[in-house]
Amino acid sequence: MWSTLTSLATSYYGKLFAIDMGIQWVGWLFAVTFKTEKFYDLTGSMTFIVLTYMSFESSTKSLRQIVQSDMVIAWAFRLGLFLFTRILKDGKDKRFDKAKNSPMTFMVFWTLQGLWIYVTLLPTLMLNDIPAGSTRPIGTQDYIGWGIWVLGMVFEVVADFQKSSFKANPDNKDKFIKSGLWSISRHPNYFGEIMLWFGLYISASSSFKGLQYLAVMSPVAVYLLITKVSGIPLLEKSSLKKWGELAEYQQYLKTTPILIPFVGKQKAD
Repeated sequence: MWSTLTSLATSYYGKLFAIDMGIQWVGWLFAVTFKTEKFYDLTGSMTFIVLTYMSFESSTKSLRQIVQSDMVIAWAFRLGLFLFTRILKDGKDKRFDKAKNSPMTFMVFWTLQGLWIYVTLLPTLMLNDIPAGSTRPIGTQDYIGWGIWVLGMVFEVVADFQKSSFKANPDNKDKFIKSGLWSISRHPNYFGEIMLWFGLYISASSSFKGLQYLAVMSPVAVYLLITKVSGIPLLEKSSLKKWGELAEYQQYLKTTPILIPFVGKQKAD
């Protein structure tokens, strides 16, 4: 049994998991010491980049592996910079108001981030574990996956930009955004996030066999996390508390889909 555990720990996946969790726990130590959450999201994004880079064990890379990895790195760099800039401006992240004063509770957040990163990266890690010469030629499935990633990335970037610009305008203080992409979805940035990870799985899975298809856990986990746990449910609850009594907001809820643009839209009264 011990030899099996040792073999697993020193395997390709074991080493990457250890690096992932090691980064989170070092980040947790600094966060607890200085009682700050300001580099939580930045650390998560940088971990995506580090693991993706380290998943290349071979100097020979296929075009599919290069494109897949570059897409992950581009997403992580953009989102990490965006979230870090935002928290520096806001001064804090209300998710951690209580947790950052409780070391063990704060550690749970950092540990969960590590698990989320690893599961989300599974399609990329599994793809990069395949010898470059063993992957299939680039085909229709890849172009479909990459196209979905581009669409998702555009939604996420544009939605974040529109909301940031809206909040930067003093005239919009204490108002909710309902323009641009936010007029066709109440959470267009999350729609983009879900789309891009499904796109990456679709492309990567063109080279998968057997148990590698379990990497579908990545987009499914992203979808469930956003729609059932910490994404949409928390924001919808917060928004209802803030604007729920406004007729304008009630109308927005009735006429704007919660996630997928133009899907689930109801007619106005």
